[in-house]
Amino acid sequence: MGRKIIIYLFLLCFVRTNYAYSQAQYFVSPNGKDTGKGDIDSPFLSIEKAKQESRKQNGITTIYLREGVYRLEQPLVLTSEDGNGEKQLIICAYPEEKVIITSGVTLHPNWEHYKKNIMKSSVKESVIMDQLFVNGSYRPMARYPNFDSTAVRFNGTSAQATSTERIKKWKAPKGGYLHVMHASDWGDIHYQIVEKNKNNTLRLEGGWQNNRPSAGHIQNRMVENIFEELDAPGEWYYDKENRILYYYPMPDENMEEITLETPQLKHLVELRGSKEKPVRNITIKDIEFTQTTRTFMEHYEPLLRSDWAIYRGGSILLEGSENCRIQDCNFYNLGGNAIFFSDYNYQSSVTGCHLSQIGASGICFVGDPEAVRSPSFRYEESVAIPQIDRITGSKTENYPTECFVYDNLIHHIGLYEKQVAGVQLSMCSSITISHNSIYHTPRAGINISEGTWGGHIIEYNDVFNTVRETGDHGSLNSWGRDRFWRSNRSQMDSLVTAEPDIILLDAKKENIIRYNRFRCDRGWDIDLDDGSSNYHIYNNLCLSGGIKLREGFYRVVENNIIVNNTFHPHVWFKNSGDVFVRNLIMRPYRPIRVSDWGAETDYNLFTDSLSYQEAIKNHTDKHSVVYPVTFKNALIGDFSIVEISKITPLCGFKNFEMDKFGVVSPNLKQLAKHPQMPLPTIYAHKAKSIVTKNWSGLSLKELDSEEERSATGMDSKRGVYVIAVDALESPLRDFIQPNDVILSLAGNDIHTLADMIKHTKQADFTKVVEIIIFRDQKEKQILIPANMVYQSED
Repeated sequence: MGRKIIIYLFLLCFVRTNYAYSQAQYFVSPNGKDTGKGDIDSPFLSIEKAKQESRKQNGITTIYLREGVYRLEQPLVLTSEDGNGEKQLIICAYPEEKVIITSGVTLHPNWEHYKKNIMKSSVKESVIMDQLFVNGSYRPMARYPNFDSTAVRFNGTSAQATSTERIKKWKAPKGGYLHVMHASDWGDIHYQIVEKNKNNTLRLEGGWQNNRPSAGHIQNRMVENIFEELDAPGEWYYDKENRILYYYPMPDENMEEITLETPQLKHLVELRGSKEKPVRNITIKDIEFTQTTRTFMEHYEPLLRSDWAIYRGGSILLEGSENCRIQDCNFYNLGGNAIFFSDYNYQSSVTGCHLSQIGASGICFVGDPEAVRSPSFRYEESVAIPQIDRITGSKTENYPTECFVYDNLIHHIGLYEKQVAGVQLSMCSSITISHNSIYHTPRAGINISEGTWGGHIIEYNDVFNTVRETGDHGSLNSWGRDRFWRSNRSQMDSLVTAEPDIILLDAKKENIIRYNRFRCDRGWDIDLDDGSSNYHIYNNLCLSGGIKLREGFYRVVENNIIVNNTFHPHVWFKNSGDVFVRNLIMRPYRPIRVSDWGAETDYNLFTDSLSYQEAIKNHTDKHSVVYPVTFKNALIGDFSIVEISKITPLCGFKNFEMDKFGVVSPNLKQLAKHPQMPLPTIYAHKAKSIVTKNWSGLSLKELDSEEERSATGMDSKRGVYVIAVDALESPLRDFIQPNDVILSLAGNDIHTLADMIKHTKQADFTKVVEIIIFRDQKEKQILIPANMVYQSED
């Protein structure tokens, strides 16, 4: 464990143990009065009142929130008056009591029957109707297609969502929304409907939410907030002009007993300071934060030349903070980002928190573009070479640095936005992301937007089930696109040849990625893209997607285990300085336009001879070795090599810890899920060749071993086992996953690979085709849309 983390944990223990010894204490209760004394027997009603009283104190002040729900009409704003060099403020739940802070307003409808199963009520409250929660559960706006929790994107998409025939049925769709995926699946785009044209087309406003703009995807689109689409249980529509709420109840709901809430605020808490006058020493602890409005139609700004544009805000916003902590809190049912560190933040942290059901990203660190030298803001743009600033680093210190994200459980994010991450880093430096569990994300688990200014430590994280709704990405993704980078490769080649020092002007500190467990079945486990430079990647367990290094410089990749996959070098520079050594490889390298293999590609451990033979054709791996390794217990995630004492002297590869991934708090460990462990498969072996079949981007084999039966949970050795899915090319990647077992195709039982070959040739894929698979210990029906499949033979 790094020195920074040890120091941080010491400070954390100080806060945990000393808030009980505050020099001043105030108490707040939903049943209190702001005319009270603020003590435990006469608590205040509002947090704002307790804040104002605490400003009169120096030293350590604790505001205890007694159990209950606190409904904010305005964000709680904390400044240097609340925390500074002379005073510390702790806002926390009273021990063993549940405290909820929300912007949700409770509605008091008078229901009457409208027609069919739909109820309606006037809304007396003057409210924003952006989301609706019934008894604490989210309900979708009236939409097409209807809400489907199993659908890949937006809980259901259809090319018919904006068809002329459909729009023709809508009387007044103004105020509705169109949500559509980027044409290349690089995120999403959102529009509000301004009006319906006479020719049954729509006039739209929006589309600014993605920094690599494109026409919307034809198939992957959805509309909501359309009255005529109110046709399914759980859906609702609000007539804003007449203030009437229409609701289609769920089958088991008693309309006289349900509680309806709708969020009103984008932010719940704001820490507002600056580099010159920071807000310091504030801790927010043991509180639940819920129900904020969606932000996809707010102002978005580009994050330099990354694919991202972003809304600068969250349920908790920290700007200009020092040594502030968000600790042991629960964030859920939020419309936008959960926690956002904007501009200057120093040694502030998020620890022990649970983030789930989040509309956008989990935790974001985003600095000030004015701090960047020679910035460009679109992929294809760049500063003219003579005008590039040649000074290393930033112009100002207005960005997050030396902050910590430690021991957090982050999952089911990106409910409404898809260009998101569990943890996002942009225009910041030396952020430590350690011991977090991050999964069920539409795009990356951890994303580094560009090279400014490096120094990040990403360690002991468990990141999996990522890139669920997008493509061309990884569980850990990064872009470079710094001052030296340009979309014109010949210009860039000339520039870095003439001025090699220009490469690290932005990425001035080395990023470290170590001791993590990654699994991405729809992309790469680690994806360093477009100029990502100055990385040290070691002792990571990559369970599915392998490691990709696209054009960049000075990356050292060593002692990683790449299960059932390989190394993906793409379009490397001459004299890149890249090093790929002492890694365990289970498939042939997959280079794309690589003629110069960096400073060193050698001393690697191949598990089969054919992969090794392919490698040495590139004039690499002179000292690499082939050894058919045995893993200690792959089915439970221990990929330590049994024969390590024989292997280390041959190539230098060493085992590393396999039991330190993810969250460490007992309560979070109990909640956290773990990745499905792949069954290691030998690419080729002299004693026995594995018979495989490639069909429509799926790599298939017969399920014929006890290990495979155990890994999949099958009752017997039957069906066809999905070894791998081509995450970039397979049209079935949204439907079939690695480790699935195909049991039936178009009504025909599949027992063997021969059955699969026969029935794929006979099936009519110009129509919807049913496939029955076995996944997660149960059979599941998959419907493959018409004209989706292409035939591909080995």
